[in-house]
Amino acid sequence: MFNFVMNKILSIILALMLTSCATIVNDANVPVALSFSNGEKGTCQLSNKRISIQANIPGTHMIRRSDDALKFDCETSSGKKAFGSIPSEMEGGKLGASVVFFDLGITDSITDKHRTYTPNYVIPVQ
Repeated sequence: MFNFVMNKILSIILALMLTSCATIVNDANVPVALSFSNGEKGTCQLSNKRISIQANIPGTHMIRRSDDALKFDCETSSGKKAFGSIPSEMEGGKLGASVVFFDLGITDSITDKHRTYTPNYVIPVQ
């Protein structure tokens, strides 16, 4: 009986040790393809709390994951202006996997690696 109880306790401790430090490892950056709704070329200033870059449009750019929106301030080659933001979203599959383990996504939430932006975005131009 004693061996049975010890085996159960050892199994529980081992299971906790293997799952308690779980994290979903994502790259820090995600590719975002941007284009203007009128098909023109131009440039945009892209920024969130973790990155600020000047980007040529159309193009695909590596954007640092963040829990805040990706703001854009753009100008087309003909001088038209466009500004706005792309919302940051939580990756649903990653959240579910984190909850299964006891980590609860704490590591990813600190680094924002559980967040993403839409992979293709058309910037509206009047």
